[in-house]
Amino acid sequence: MAGLSPRETGLLCATLQDAVVKCSERCLYQSAKWAAELLMSLSSTADLTPASDTEDDSQMSDAVGPPEFLSSGPVPVVVTSNASPGEAALEAREASGYLLAKSYFDCREYDRCAAVFIPETPATKTQPPLSQKGKSKASTPASAYNPATSSPLYPQLSQKSLFLALYAKYMAGEKRRDEESEMILGPADGGSTTNAQIGAITKGLEGWFAELNREGGAARESQGWLEYLYGIVLCKAKNEEEAKKWLVRSVNLYPYNWGAWQELGLMLETVEDLNNITQLLPRNIMTLMFQLYTSQELYQSTYSVHNQLTELEGVFPNSQWLKTQRALLYYHSRDFDEAESIFSALMQKDPYRTDALDHYSNILYVMANRPKLAFLAQLATASDKFRPETCCVVGNYYSLKSDHEKAVMYFRRALTLDRGFLTAWTLMGHEYVEMKNTHAAIEAYRRAVDINRKDYRAWYGLGQTYEVLEMHYYALFYYQRAASLKPFDSKMWQAVGACLDKMNRPREAIKAHKRALIAGYDRSRSGSFGGADAREEAQGVSDPETLYQIALMYEKLGEYTEAAAYMSMTLACEEGPDSDADGRSPSHGVGVTTTTSRARMWLARWEFGRENLGRAMELATELCQDGVEVEEAKALVRDLRSRMEGERS
Repeated sequence: MAGLSPRETGLLCATLQDAVVKCSERCLYQSAKWAAELLMSLSSTADLTPASDTEDDSQMSDAVGPPEFLSSGPVPVVVTSNASPGEAALEAREASGYLLAKSYFDCREYDRCAAVFIPETPATKTQPPLSQKGKSKASTPASAYNPATSSPLYPQLSQKSLFLALYAKYMAGEKRRDEESEMILGPADGGSTTNAQIGAITKGLEGWFAELNREGGAARESQGWLEYLYGIVLCKAKNEEEAKKWLVRSVNLYPYNWGAWQELGLMLETVEDLNNITQLLPRNIMTLMFQLYTSQELYQSTYSVHNQLTELEGVFPNSQWLKTQRALLYYHSRDFDEAESIFSALMQKDPYRTDALDHYSNILYVMANRPKLAFLAQLATASDKFRPETCCVVGNYYSLKSDHEKAVMYFRRALTLDRGFLTAWTLMGHEYVEMKNTHAAIEAYRRAVDINRKDYRAWYGLGQTYEVLEMHYYALFYYQRAASLKPFDSKMWQAVGACLDKMNRPREAIKAHKRALIAGYDRSRSGSFGGADAREEAQGVSDPETLYQIALMYEKLGEYTEAAAYMSMTLACEEGPDSDADGRSPSHGVGVTTTTSRARMWLARWEFGRENLGRAMELATELCQDGVEVEEAKALVRDLRSRMEGERS
């Protein structure tokens, strides 16, 4: 994507201004915040007057915003107008009621907000949500609306007012669901409490769209906001295929509602799904943003994704969101130093920012950087102690101190604030594993994968937990799910191989461990971008433990020649591939380790058994100098000397 012309920059600025106000008018505050931050990060806003024609092949050619921007120029938006005369007339008539309803929404009085435009009647009232002890009707799809036999469920309203009223109903249902839910992982917390408003909203929207189709769009055209809400409620009702269709329709009608893109991305599980749905999306800069975001969520930390991110940073050089995406890409490729440096720069620029702080704390935890994690916890607590991200940061700090009970307390607090906060469920599962509470760990991990099936950490945690319980068939299933989500992570395949080995399936275990070797090599070439681990793997240093395990499995199968070959490769990892003739290794060998010493002992005994006494003596002597397996090595040297003396005599 080439740089934008001044006219394109002006059009993009005006469109983002419009998006901020439109999202705010509909109380979609996260989407409004995202658009406003993007607006402030534009490369140049000095000359916003359209001065040149838009190129036909530009990504902005289909995203110049409503027609009024073309004629009036990028005047700062205060209130939005409506290009449809019918909608504009309805909005003007409802102006006072809309302002009242929005004030109720801002005060979190959702039921009062909805009642301004949709008064409660016996037909629209819903039953309170049932807990897990009863069967909730909210998850059951509402009966189809028949316009031939039914009267409209809602009065004649503008789409803006109808969206606000229905969204308020949805939020009221979410609030009531949280109030009815039991304590986090308490004795009665089955996780099945639902939003009782879903059925009524679904039925009402079905009726509205049926009326719109019956009129043929002659009187009014849909604007994309009601499609977005319909997609949300369909997703909540587990009807994901239909939800995708309606969300795609929403982003085509109005591309600058970032919340619709996020909901769509949550339902894509593979890169193939992303490629297929991209063909249905509008041709503009928001689709590029969506591709980048979804690729990051699918752990696709490739050169093409980084190049796409670099192009977007050319348009939005100061975007904190884009910088966060790059940090997360480095995090997924295990380049923790680079990811930490980006997050650190972001915190210095905006110390009150709490977005993605949970990921930053995970990076500091893995790096065992306790002082910086403590500082981050203090900073986040001083900024906003009642944010789920803040609670996760503090929980990670206590976990690094091995205070697992206190860590669980903070992760519970994060989930009390937001039951759908994925990171807290996963981290709480890790803490329960450390506390040997396998039942609670399994439940926490299950909640995590219910929220996001792409979270490989939760699948891997389930595998670990079932492996502790020696339920290897279950563990294998979950490890394989984790490996399918992150196929270029050697750790996933090592876990699959170890599990297969315990199930006495050595052939399959060998394949899995070889896949781990390939994954590590592929990651060093295409996904790590200069991390320490990447540089080590790029020099050709394989994981000696994986090679050693492959050798042991070949030994189980009685294939000793293959076992000896892999033991030799394990031994070669000590010095690395660039060792000179004197054995000095200027590259990144692993040095003498317990694993390489065991491989050397195995090779010494194998050479002894083959009557190659000279090579066996050389290996055994090296073992005596290593300081590992010394006693066994000395015993082997004595046996070799006695054999050699016996042959001489």
